[in-house]
Amino acid sequence: MMNEAVKSIMTTDLITAKPTTKLDKIREIFMNHKIHHIPIMESGRIVGLVTTYDLWKNKIAPVDYASTPVADVMTTQIAKIRPTDKVGTAAELFLDNRFHALPVVNENDNLLGIVTSFDILLYEFKKAYPNPILYKNLYEKNKNFLAPA
Repeated sequence: MMNEAVKSIMTTDLITAKPTTKLDKIREIFMNHKIHHIPIMESGRIVGLVTTYDLWKNKIAPVDYASTPVADVMTTQIAKIRPTDKVGTAAELFLDNRFHALPVVNENDNLLGIVTSFDILLYEFKKAYPNPILYKNLYEKNKNFLAPA
């Protein structure tokens, strides 16, 4: 079940930001797109990752978001995974390190996508429940995650 490649479940339509992007814009992206992780890019390379948790743990007052660049709060030491790595490898990294997102990069370290703990949960859920009742809207939005075998 967890032996498929990460590329089969990763998100490739990413919203990214620059290190100079202000936190008010980051917060707006989080709220409007209902995401929790934004890769931070500079000169075509991933240089960090910012999460909703990063905004909270740094205790920056929302009044200061407009003047604070994301570089001040982003995580720069990030684990990355290759598209051919297994879903189980991503799950193990999440469990072992207690974080929830892994940038997916190629051999040149170019960002190809992102995989989150939610992606893995949804992937496994769809295997067990191919015709969900309660999560129908989510299923319809993410049909490409799992094609019936």
